[in-house]
Amino acid sequence: MAIIGAGVWGTTLGTLAAKNGHKVRFWSRNSSESLKKLVAGAEIVISAVSIKGVREIANQLQCEQLSQDTILVTATKGLEPQTTCTPSQIWQEAFPYLSVVVLAGPNLSKEIQQGLPAATVVASTDLEAAAKLQAVFSSRNFRVYTNSDPLGVELGGILKNVMAIAAGVCDGLQLGTNAKAALLTRALAEMIRIGTHWGAQTETFYGLSGLGDLLATCNSPLSRNYQVGYQLALGKSLEEILSQLQGTAEGVNTTRVLIERAERHGIYVPISYQVYRLLEKEITPQQAVEALMLRDVKPE
Repeated sequence: MAIIGAGVWGTTLGTLAAKNGHKVRFWSRNSSESLKKLVAGAEIVISAVSIKGVREIANQLQCEQLSQDTILVTATKGLEPQTTCTPSQIWQEAFPYLSVVVLAGPNLSKEIQQGLPAATVVASTDLEAAAKLQAVFSSRNFRVYTNSDPLGVELGGILKNVMAIAAGVCDGLQLGTNAKAALLTRALAEMIRIGTHWGAQTETFYGLSGLGDLLATCNSPLSRNYQVGYQLALGKSLEEILSQLQGTAEGVNTTRVLIERAERHGIYVPISYQVYRLLEKEITPQQAVEALMLRDVKPE
């Protein structure tokens, strides 16, 4: 197994596989080893880099002759600004002859590293490839499910990051349990609206990578995206928050790309839009709440 990206999530995945007896090699921009040498002979290649690096890495790997049996796995949760493509779409475009698997779920790295129980989803149109990944990572503390809707699984992991920013604002403003419950319920409805318009299946969003990841990310201080919203509610600037974060809060970039796509395709995204306005400094956290509460009344 070759893991591209030696950050917290990439390292966590590598540790899980190694504990199951698999040989794991890591590569990062600081590696002395070449990317070509890393992937040579790898049966599984996992991309755990941020979205801004996905296409660059994919283009570099196009120069290598990957085996027809190589399985490409994407563990990135973001949208490419220039194209609004998901990571799996970028990988599949670069390697149309290979099986691409999406890995996503309610997976806070620190909890998994502590050996706490967790579950995830591996999704692909190639169910045999997904089953292989299931066997690689499954253990007594890490339960892995397969799924045949990679787009839905991927979008669940991507879109919940936007909602996590909103949830952080909700908690930072101390709006209470009723408000949080209403927010998460409507957030899931918004994710489904976006996802089904994109071509994903509705039921996928009620699974681990949709509702599951939404609940985990929107309720944990361990989530970077949640922290962005929480700190914004306390009056800190976005620049100050991002400079102090360890790692990337993908929800910030995702929100901007999502709004561009929603406007182009006419998708109704009230929560995402207020998060966007907040990130762009057009409104305060309190004004974002008001805007959502004072919308026209309608059936659920």
